[in-house]
Amino acid sequence: MGVIQGITEFIPISSSGHLVIIPHLLGWKFSGPEAFIFNVLVQWGTLFAVFIYFRRDLQEISVAFAKGLRSGKPFVSRDACMGWYIIVATIPSVIAGLLFKETVQVVFSSVKGTGFFLLITAALLYFAEYQGKRNRDSKTFAAGDAIWIGCFQVLALLPGVSRSGATVAGGMIKNLDRSTAARFSFLISIPVMIGAGVLALTDLIELQATNDFFMLLLVGFICALISGYIAIRWFISYLNQHTLYLFATYCFLLGAFIVLEWN
Repeated sequence: MGVIQGITEFIPISSSGHLVIIPHLLGWKFSGPEAFIFNVLVQWGTLFAVFIYFRRDLQEISVAFAKGLRSGKPFVSRDACMGWYIIVATIPSVIAGLLFKETVQVVFSSVKGTGFFLLITAALLYFAEYQGKRNRDSKTFAAGDAIWIGCFQVLALLPGVSRSGATVAGGMIKNLDRSTAARFSFLISIPVMIGAGVLALTDLIELQATNDFFMLLLVGFICALISGYIAIRWFISYLNQHTLYLFATYCFLLGAFIVLEWN
């Protein structure tokens, strides 16, 4: 499950959707609360993968952001502005996550619902490739783009809607090139995964989990970190020369299979 999380978190085929579907296909039985907590906390493995891969970008953004605050000029540079853009893009998901947390937990138990949401991911990717002109790079990125992409990130609360797919598609619909949209997508995953993990930790404490469950979390974390790092490197390289149609087709076929065949 950790490997699945690591690979599918950054490739736009929905990590949450696969974490719901794979156990059902293999006949694995998990309790609802434990499965939800595991799925959220194992994302911290992919969070660390983002930290490692984008360590230089994050350092530059953090230094510029802090310097801007100290000097009273918060928008003094592109890196300082990027820090604010990440914050702005995170706000919609924070609000939606707090308001609809219980509803999302219920949806995670629906395999057929996950199939429907995979079809939504496919539609977003197809539309982004068809509609987006991809004639803008990071130099033209603005606050409006951050808010727009942040709203698309809200959709990823639903299992089957790929977070990277929705946010990259949102950026491409605003005519950003694939690489710029993907880079911002990965950066805004950081505060969202931190926040979701903190909330899941409180649930874990209330659950009074056993030592065996903690060991499962650790194994999942390590596997997600390694596979996630590999997936980031591969996906960014892939986007330089390829479209998203392959992933859109995969999501459509898997979603259609789940919707039509699953009882």
